[in-house]
Amino acid sequence: MATPTLLVLAAGIGSRYGGFKQIDPVGPNGEIVLDYTVYDAWKSGFGKVVFVISPTLDATFRQHFDTCLPGRMQVDYVFQRMDDLPPGFSVPKDRQKPWGTGHAIWSARNAIREPFGAVNADDFYGRGAYQTLADFLKARSAADKLPTYCMVAYRLANTLTPHGTVARGICTADGRGFLSTVVERTKIEAVAGGSARFQDADGSWTPLTGNEPASMNYWGFTPSLFDRLSSEFTEFLKTRGAELKSEFFIPTVVDTLIKRGQCQCAVLSTDEKWFGMTYREDRPKVTESIRALIGAGLYPEKLWG
Repeated sequence: MATPTLLVLAAGIGSRYGGFKQIDPVGPNGEIVLDYTVYDAWKSGFGKVVFVISPTLDATFRQHFDTCLPGRMQVDYVFQRMDDLPPGFSVPKDRQKPWGTGHAIWSARNAIREPFGAVNADDFYGRGAYQTLADFLKARSAADKLPTYCMVAYRLANTLTPHGTVARGICTADGRGFLSTVVERTKIEAVAGGSARFQDADGSWTPLTGNEPASMNYWGFTPSLFDRLSSEFTEFLKTRGAELKSEFFIPTVVDTLIKRGQCQCAVLSTDEKWFGMTYREDRPKVTESIRALIGAGLYPEKLWG
């Protein structure tokens, strides 16, 4: 069985947070959310971590992780650059933001040769979810007739913040437990009573129950994904590359590949609780939650000892 790699998407600007949330301390000894992510992955059997970062954060990330990961996990860093594009394309003059999660994963195409999980840097997913993902990835084989990917789904209502809207992939699964569709909704908010709603492009609101399986950009892939990403990204740039704020979402890519019969994607369930730092107002709750987990004995007071 191949030892899986963890791919961490940490190049986002964090416009809603108002700063680099990837490096904002939340633990008792200056730990960041990402420390707990990597720690859980290490304890669950991941052998390598690849950070997708912006050049601005390069020195900070290396100083932070090059001191605690040697002897535990291999580590590599890749940049998500706006100008890292397929041949024949260029960045629109006034574009400010990266191209989204699909492009972030594609940025690591030369650093990964084994099955890998892809996660957000500012989301806390829980130890059990990493173990579930690691077990799935270890069973993958390049000889699989049809590439088999996975996503770990959370109950939508358990992934929302009271401080504003969030983007989530709303999922449906077939009778075998494989993903049928995943639709990216960019403006979802909680509603009193535990339900939710999302805003359409025309400004109207559509209700949700809150029980929908939600993608938290918590995926498992094999390296076969990279060739498919190249093709899909090229098509995306042909149609939307001139837009200044268009994003190449990985849920949209997976949905397209499923509909074309080019992959299947298992929906894995977890009882873990998600929390994250979408807005700066989320930070106190994250700090409180981590302190509670330390008190319950799930993490040591000083994470890396």
